[in-house]
Amino acid sequence: MIRFDNRVAIVTGAGVGLGRSHAMLLASRGAKVVVNDPGGSVDGSGGATAVADTVVAAIKAAGGEAVASYGSVSDAKAAQGIIDTAMDTWGRVDILVNNAGILRDKAFNNMTLEEYELVNAVHHFGTAYCTKAAWPIMRKQAYGRIVVTTSGSGTVGNFGQANYGAAKMAVNGLINVLRHEGAKYNIRCNAISPSAWTRMTETLLPPDVGQWMKPELVSPMVAWLCSEECDQNGEIMAATAGGYARVQYFVTDGAQFDPAEPVTIEMIQDSLDKIRDLDTAMPYFGMFGTVEKKLRAMGRIK
Repeated sequence: MIRFDNRVAIVTGAGVGLGRSHAMLLASRGAKVVVNDPGGSVDGSGGATAVADTVVAAIKAAGGEAVASYGSVSDAKAAQGIIDTAMDTWGRVDILVNNAGILRDKAFNNMTLEEYELVNAVHHFGTAYCTKAAWPIMRKQAYGRIVVTTSGSGTVGNFGQANYGAAKMAVNGLINVLRHEGAKYNIRCNAISPSAWTRMTETLLPPDVGQWMKPELVSPMVAWLCSEECDQNGEIMAATAGGYARVQYFVTDGAQFDPAEPVTIEMIQDSLDKIRDLDTAMPYFGMFGTVEKKLRAMGRIK
């Protein structure tokens, strides 16, 4: 059985929905949990300490250990305070689940810059602030598990969510880099791409489908990514309605022209079928090695 005894976990946005489910599952398997939630509405307004307190009480009633934190991840000092809560209470941070989020949906044409920035402040910068605060602790103890929350709204798009989609792709970029920087310190950084029936999605999902998209069906994947046994790093895992899958970027073999000769617009046009041919696609981990191989094959480099 996978357990988290003597591990300290921080879950942001843990007062309701997915975050609450993540926190409850980790605690049920022995983790000491910082339940962070300012208690605001879906759009980020307002606040109530009772939201986090209720989850802490539920964890304790089930025999677990938990402490509440009420700061907003969108503020760097408050984010540092979330990590400080874990250190002051238990002296370490092993797991960070960046789950906090808000919505300000609106067509891009009608969206204000304030609405764009606010959503990014929570999803993108909130993830970066919390991760930055936890990073030196995890490096020093040579152990850490970080999960960021991405979304299909970023990878494939969704009408009216330009701010949300951009932020969700930004956190993928963050772990793409941190998986390299944290590897030698035994810090694993992965992403969860969830779909669940929560207060953030209840107006977006049809009820007949939504009833099966329970938050507690996402949390087992999150818990796996938080486990000591997890050897994945820099991966995106999708989870919804009891279904789990890996999301991966792909690149086609494409068309390679001689870089010693000019390339025209018409050459691109004439080669589009080959450039776009997914039958030749392979997982994308960067172009340098592929280009080097092609240039060597045509004799441009040794």
